Amino acid sequence: MNIAQVTKIHSDFYYVKFSDKVYECKIREILKKSNKEIFIGDFVKFEITDEKSLTGIIFDIEKRKNFIPRPAVANLDQIIIISAIKEPDFDYTQLDRYLAFANLNNINAIICINKTDLSSDHQKLSDIKNLYESLNYKIIDVSAKTKDNLDSLKNILKNKFSVFCGQSGVGKSSLLNAISPNLHLRVKSVSTKTTRGTHTTRHSEILEINLGSEKASIADTPGFSLLKFDCILPQNITNLFPDILEFSSYCRYNNCLHLEEDGCHVKNNLEKIAPSRYKSYKNFVEEALKYKEKLSKEGNKKETTTKTIDKSQKKIEIAKLGIKKREKSRRFNKQNLVYEHMEDEEHE
Repeated sequence: MNIAQVTKIHSDFYYVKFSDKVYECKIREILKKSNKEIFIGDFVKFEITDEKSLTGIIFDIEKRKNFIPRPAVANLDQIIIISAIKEPDFDYTQLDRYLAFANLNNINAIICINKTDLSSDHQKLSDIKNLYESLNYKIIDVSAKTKDNLDSLKNILKNKFSVFCGQSGVGKSSLLNAISPNLHLRVKSVSTKTTRGTHTTRHSEILEINLGSEKASIADTPGFSLLKFDCILPQNITNLFPDILEFSSYCRYNNCLHLEEDGCHVKNNLEKIAPSRYKSYKNFVEEALKYKEKLSKEGNKKETTTKTIDKSQKKIEIAKLGIKKREKSRRFNKQNLVYEHMEDEEHE
């Protein structure tokens, strides 16, 4: 038995690194039927079936220390959030979205502002740094083009497994190429019509980068563009904003959403919260409210664990993947809905 990390997934093949070699593996049939899914970053147990052709078969998955679902990566040490100061213009809401996402998944987040060579607005950069440093986030500014301050980014990456995230066009691939030119990652320019970038990464894989005597592992993934808070209840959004959370415990109602409620301590202290942060908070609550409404309309519909298919004029039932996890999540959120409704009645 060997344990190795999955570095790439392509079609039905899983590539794992073991003893400085990469093995192309298939999944044992019993593991396929167990409803367990494998993602890059996972540590798996596998057997070598042919050393000469470097092939093997995976038969089990080790316990994960963390996991992000979109894009799917396991066992991360940190999330590096890439924003551009220009082309595309700096977007506070997008940055807050990624920070909240990292907070939701209990993964350390570091902010990296790219394309500093394109802007002479030093005050704007200073304001951005002051805001997020006051929230205890580490933030660095770099330029992939001029390679300015790249050493700071390299030091953050050393001996860590990281993922780069950020909207299209902010220069994720350009930064990786600047750090390690031998990667030759494909890069596209920002669209002149939309002022947004286009995705250049088509599949996920772990890139190993040499940084002198040390190494860094980076998950190169398709973008996080569709990231929305459409899977948690609105009252949980507060926990993702430390600057809002510190005032929320003094609100009159425990389930206060800090929007229009009476006795809201957050609303009474908005001068102490950055306007961009409160704007982001409200946007994410709106997304979560839509999810809450959807849950309410679903009622008690139970999702089956099997589906029926026709095969050779005979109907058979096969297991659905991921059903247990989805049912547990929905059941938990529906219980929260009931509890929230009970609290509302107590305050009436």
